[in-house]
Amino acid sequence: MESAGKYDYIIVGGGTAGCVLANRLSKDRGVRVLLIEAGAKDDYLWIHIPVGYLYCINNPRTDWLYRTEADVGLNGRSLIYPRGKVLGGCSSINGMIYMRGQERDYNEWAQLTGDDSWRWDQVLPLFKKSEDHYKGADQFHGAGGEWRVEKQRLSWEILDAFRDAAAQTGIPKIDDFNRGDNEGSSYFDVNQKRGIRWNASKAFLKPAMKSGNLDIMTGSHVKRLRIEQREVNGISGPVCVGVEFTGGGSEWYAESTCETILAAGAVGSPHLLQLSGIGPVALLQQHQIPVVKELAGVGENLQDHLQIRMAFKVKGVKTLNMMAGNWYGKMMIGVQYAMFQSGPMSMAPSQLGVFAKSDPSQSSANLEYHVQPLSLEKFGDPLHPFPAFTASVCNLRPTSRGHIRLGSNDGALAPKITLNYLSTEADRKVAADSLKLTRKIVSAPALRKYQPDECKPGVEYQSEEELYKAAGEIGTTIFHPVGTCKMGRADDLHAVTDSQLRVRGVGGLRVVDASVMPTITSGNTNSPTLMIAEKAAELIRAARRGTP
Repeated sequence: MESAGKYDYIIVGGGTAGCVLANRLSKDRGVRVLLIEAGAKDDYLWIHIPVGYLYCINNPRTDWLYRTEADVGLNGRSLIYPRGKVLGGCSSINGMIYMRGQERDYNEWAQLTGDDSWRWDQVLPLFKKSEDHYKGADQFHGAGGEWRVEKQRLSWEILDAFRDAAAQTGIPKIDDFNRGDNEGSSYFDVNQKRGIRWNASKAFLKPAMKSGNLDIMTGSHVKRLRIEQREVNGISGPVCVGVEFTGGGSEWYAESTCETILAAGAVGSPHLLQLSGIGPVALLQQHQIPVVKELAGVGENLQDHLQIRMAFKVKGVKTLNMMAGNWYGKMMIGVQYAMFQSGPMSMAPSQLGVFAKSDPSQSSANLEYHVQPLSLEKFGDPLHPFPAFTASVCNLRPTSRGHIRLGSNDGALAPKITLNYLSTEADRKVAADSLKLTRKIVSAPALRKYQPDECKPGVEYQSEEELYKAAGEIGTTIFHPVGTCKMGRADDLHAVTDSQLRVRGVGGLRVVDASVMPTITSGNTNSPTLMIAEKAAELIRAARRGTP
């Protein structure tokens, strides 16, 4: 095994969190930082053209190509489960939607961790710190930061009509989803710069490369953490001293003198902990992995937003199905983007957002709609040969819980991903209620002139049981896994990290990514992950300086 050198900080994973950490930690000129990424550089053309997510997801050039275990709640179906395997991680292949969630999300984190620094009013400055909002700085937004936020460069008559219909059913029109209460409808803001994807690698990593104290190794797959028994402050225990990885056909070891930071995501981070002997004892023993530290929660508490995709045929209005249905339409779409970086090729996967309550008893919006001027059978399939739109709706606060678990002690093999979607009565009820609400919106006067005709799942699904079945047939992931290394109080036996994201009972090791969320945020999860990394960088730098 060859030595890759000695570093103050080793960051495992070059995704959103890893890029932020690399930028912030390398600002201290007296330290050496190593970032290890299993994927390649983000120099693939389709990463940067917004519609290119179609060519990045399920592509080994940019995606880990995970699949979920067959899910009873999805009528036995298994799903592709994209995770970015490239610099920038999921920010290089995701939907580019800038979304923070709701104030209540962060206040709940504060309560669950016993740490008020996770409250909304405390994390809002962290969101603003890195933000470069197109409207400039105000009470809720920042300007001049690395994370560019812009308006989308298009609009659609059918989406405007859906927004009008939502208003007619009592869902207000708003102009900003990111002020702590996102109930209402608006076009999503996106992480783009003049119609080009703005990923975490461009925003944070590329500027940090000039620092001279940051090394980046791509194409390098971490196999396990190296953990030794050491005495720290008179107490003996396990301490992470580095990582073992493969790259360039060789095996390597890199030593960390201060901390190793897992930023490998809600799938990768628990998997690496388990491979390194940190996790549920029975699971580790099953795969002949020596137990370094028993932490029952590693890989548990997996949460995700299940989206239920309803599609409606329409008449007398433009949709992408027909625009992209012939060579001339495709050519004009290409010309529009080449000349103006606008039009369908600048589209985020979803353009219009609606946050609503599945029933009046909800204290805040618990549904999120992603509305699109197109339709297809499933991701990767061709567009339907008729004009249509899709209204995908997801339960923002699912009560179902899944897990990430070793399938083998071979780190080159993928873990088993079990979501357990719709496994609780509460989630099934929200799914049925959301289908009913979608039908209510679509039947409102604003959409009537387009004669919407439900083609997916179909009007034959009416009773509660039939709606549950429909949700299982058409439900799919919206790619928001979180929670598998959750932070929590000392008396929470399933908390993997403390509120400062330090792994419990293991020195020199933190987890900094979406896996530390104790509960999922009420919206898209990329920018909350960025905020977590911003906060962690401050904690790590303060610890080095010996300040609170």
